[in-house]
Amino acid sequence: MDPNEAGGGEKEKDKDKEKVIKRRNRPVFLRYLERRRTDTIVAEDSAKGDFNLGTLVRRSQSDKTEYSAKLKEKMTPHDLSTPPSPALDPEEVRLRKMSRRAKVIQELVQTEKDYLTDLELCIREVVQPLRNMQVVDVDRLFTNTETVCEVSAALLHRLHKAIADPDPEAVVIGEIFIQAKAALEDVYKIYCYHHDDANMSLKSYEENEDIKKHFTTCVLALK
Repeated sequence: MDPNEAGGGEKEKDKDKEKVIKRRNRPVFLRYLERRRTDTIVAEDSAKGDFNLGTLVRRSQSDKTEYSAKLKEKMTPHDLSTPPSPALDPEEVRLRKMSRRAKVIQELVQTEKDYLTDLELCIREVVQPLRNMQVVDVDRLFTNTETVCEVSAALLHRLHKAIADPDPEAVVIGEIFIQAKAALEDVYKIYCYHHDDANMSLKSYEENEDIKKHFTTCVLALK
């Protein structure tokens, strides 16, 4: 026998011994897991005479996938306390939606009505008295409040006319705001543009005790 071949054989044996020693020195739980994962596969494939590393890896990966799927299924909460709600009658669903819609429209109309009431009260008890007294620049202080009041009154009139229809499904609200869009934009652009200037004027007037007394009288009238 060739000495080189003999030496090579000894080296291979030494390597195999090292692998066995390393495998034995591994933690017990790792060796246990390896046996649980592969022993059954090795036994089955050996019986069939078809054992190889490729088969072992594929079967191991397949087991991992199956185990992950089962674990996910077990971890998914299943609420058995609440039974599935029965299907609602289409007509009942429609009536509920119409009821909610009617409440929203009513709240919208009431909000606009309250806003208009506040504007009219302010004009009657504050703007007009101060204009008659001629103690402040009312137009600078209140800008176009009276025009805003007129636009609000026209909008409320249209809303009242719309909800007067006896058929709730025929009530169209969005179209009213589309028609009033231009007028609303025009008055509120002016109002917002002069808002800061009006605040500055108010602060300067409040430093004057005589004018401040007039403001106090108007506020008391509002109350």
